[in-house]
Amino acid sequence: MTAPFRVAGGDALATRRVSTIVRRLPPLAGAPVRVRFQPSLFVHRRRLTHRPLGTEVHAATCLRKREMVLETALLRNTREFARIFLHEVFHFVWLRLGNAGRQSYEALLAAEIGDGAAGELGWSAEWRKRALGPHDRLRRSRRWREYVCESFCDSAAWSLLPDRRHEEFTLEARFRLARRAFFARFKARPVIRI
Repeated sequence: MTAPFRVAGGDALATRRVSTIVRRLPPLAGAPVRVRFQPSLFVHRRRLTHRPLGTEVHAATCLRKREMVLETALLRNTREFARIFLHEVFHFVWLRLGNAGRQSYEALLAAEIGDGAAGELGWSAEWRKRALGPHDRLRRSRRWREYVCESFCDSAAWSLLPDRRHEEFTLEARFRLARRAFFARFKARPVIRI
């Protein structure tokens, strides 16, 4: 069963873009997710705003409201829209993944860092990875947990894209193999909960 993504406002182009991506996803199950579009998005004090205040973002997800908000300009670039939309979808997946799944992905990242892995599969994860202190992983700090979540979402999007070339895909090839294997096992599930 494919979980419904409902585009607010009935915009035909937005609905077509979302439908195209959802058809390529593994089977998803869960309550409906509302998809909205705004011309500009900023995050200030962990809250989304349309005013130029805080950090500019392309998208944001509110898990409790089961809503994602995407920048309207993304609709003009199908490749970038797909990458960012998929990233946001996988925030819902991360929430429903369960402790064992999250710990498995966290162990993968810890092993990579132990092997000196540089780079990431999206800027959202990369800037968080760069900000990690020497004890964040061991203490499982909020900074570490946010990095793990963003890395999961970036990596899931990367694994589902037909074209895996992008300036933000900076993780070394040898580490990409382990991520590809992780998501291949993950995508083999009969249904992915969102």
